[in-house]
Amino acid sequence: MSTAPEVRAVERQGIDVIAESDRKGRPRGLFWPWFAANVSVLGLSYGSFVLGFGISLAQATVVSVVGVAFSFLLCGIVAIAGKRGSAPTMVLSRAAFGVRGNRLPSFLSWVLTVGWETALASLAVLATSTVFRELGWDDGVVTKLVALVVVAALVVGAGIAGFDVIMRLQTVITVVTAVLTVVYVVLAVPSIDLGTLGALPAGSAQNVIGALVLVMTGFGLGWVNAAADYSRYLPRSSSTGGVVWWTTFGGALAPAVLVVVGVLLAGSSKDLNGAIGADPIGALTTILPVWFLVPFALVAILGLVGGAVLDIYSSGLALLSAGVRIPRPVAAGVDGVFMVAGAVYVVFFAKDFISPFQAFLVTLGVPIAAWAGVFVADVVLRRRAYADAELDDVHGRYGDVRWAAIGLVVLGTVLGWGLVTNTYGVPAWLNWQGYLLGPFGLGGREGAWAYANLGVLVALVVGFAGTLLTARGTVRRQEHDS
Repeated sequence: MSTAPEVRAVERQGIDVIAESDRKGRPRGLFWPWFAANVSVLGLSYGSFVLGFGISLAQATVVSVVGVAFSFLLCGIVAIAGKRGSAPTMVLSRAAFGVRGNRLPSFLSWVLTVGWETALASLAVLATSTVFRELGWDDGVVTKLVALVVVAALVVGAGIAGFDVIMRLQTVITVVTAVLTVVYVVLAVPSIDLGTLGALPAGSAQNVIGALVLVMTGFGLGWVNAAADYSRYLPRSSSTGGVVWWTTFGGALAPAVLVVVGVLLAGSSKDLNGAIGADPIGALTTILPVWFLVPFALVAILGLVGGAVLDIYSSGLALLSAGVRIPRPVAAGVDGVFMVAGAVYVVFFAKDFISPFQAFLVTLGVPIAAWAGVFVADVVLRRRAYADAELDDVHGRYGDVRWAAIGLVVLGTVLGWGLVTNTYGVPAWLNWQGYLLGPFGLGGREGAWAYANLGVLVALVVGFAGTLLTARGTVRRQEHDS
C-alpha cells in the first residue's frame, strides 16, 4: 500500500488546526508558492512607481532591494507561527488579540487580500487587452470580458480546490514564469540607456523613505497577513531557521531583481515610464518584438494568477477567522464574487490603474503594519507551540479580547493615517489623511514629508515596540500553562 500523502481535489480543511497525520513536507517546499506568487512581471512596473518619487538610480536600487528583503523577512518570521501552531495566520493571531478580539485584524486582513486579488486579476485582464492590441487584434469589451472570465475561473477554481492543488499549480507557474521572465529581461536589455539613467537627479531623504514604504507595502507587507497559511502544513519538528529562510528567499528573490530591472527600463524611457501608470503590465509590451507578445501574455497572466490564487485562498481563511461560519470552499467563492466586481470597476470604469492602487496600498498598509508589528513581536516572544484547543476557547489561556493589542493597532493606525497622504487623488474622500503632518512640524500636507508616508513605519514600530514592552509577561504566563 502506498504511503504517499493524499492529494485532495477539494481541500476540506478550514481554519481548524492541521492534524498530525496531515502535516508533511520540508521548509524548502515553501520556496515554490512564495516564488510563484511574486515572480510576476508586475515587479518590473514597480521600477516606475519607485522612480515616481524623484530619486536617482543608486537610491532606487537600494530602496528596492532593502524594501523587498525586509518586508519578506517579516513574512518569514510570521511563518514560524504556522509551523508552531498548524493553523492559518489569522487564527494564530488570536494568541495576541484574544479569540473574539482578533476579529478586527481578521476583517482588515480579508479586505487587504480581496483588494490584492482584485488588483492582480484586473492587471491580467488589462495586459491581455494590450497584447491583443499590439498584435492587431480586437482589444475591446469582448476581449476583456473573456479574459476576465478565464482569469476568474483559474483563480477561484484553485482557491476553492485548496492547498494541494495550489501547491502543484504554483510549482508549474514557477518554472514557466521564471524561464519566460528571464527571456523578457534579455530582450529588454537593449532598451536600457545608461546615460539617461546616470543623469537622474538624487532625491531627498523624504523621497527615499516614501519609495521604501511603497516597496514594503507593495511586497512583503501585502503578504504578511497570510505568511503562516502555507507553513502550517509542515511538521512541528521542521527547522525554524529553514521556515524563515525559504519564506523570505522565495518571496524576495524575484521581486528584488525585477524591481531593479524595472528601474533601469523606466528610467531609460519617459514614454514607458508614463505608460506604466495607466496599464502597468501592458505597457511593458511596447519594447518587445512581436514574436514574443504571446509568450509575454502567458508569463504575465500566469504570474498574476499565481499571486491571486494565494490571495483568494488566504482571504477565504481570513473571512472565516473574522467569524463568518461557512465552509472554506464557499468562502473562497464569496471572495471571488468581490474580486470580479472590483475587477469590472478597475477595467471598465477607472481612469487609470496606478491612482486607486497606490491609495489602496498606503491606506490599508497602515493598520496592517500595526497588526504586523504586534504579531511579529508576539512570535518573537514565544518559545513553545500554541495550545491548539484553546485558540477557539474564549475562556482559555488566550482570552476573549486582549485590549492592549487592539489598543496598539488603533494607536498605530491613528498615528499612521495622520502621517500619510493620499497624494494620488483617487478616491478624493481619502484626502483627510495627513492630519498630523502640520501639528508634528513636518510641513503639512504640502510639505516635504507629505510624500514620505512615514505613517506605515510608525504603525509598524508602535505595534512591535508596544508588544515587546507590554506582552512579555502575558506570553510567559500563556506558555507556563502548557
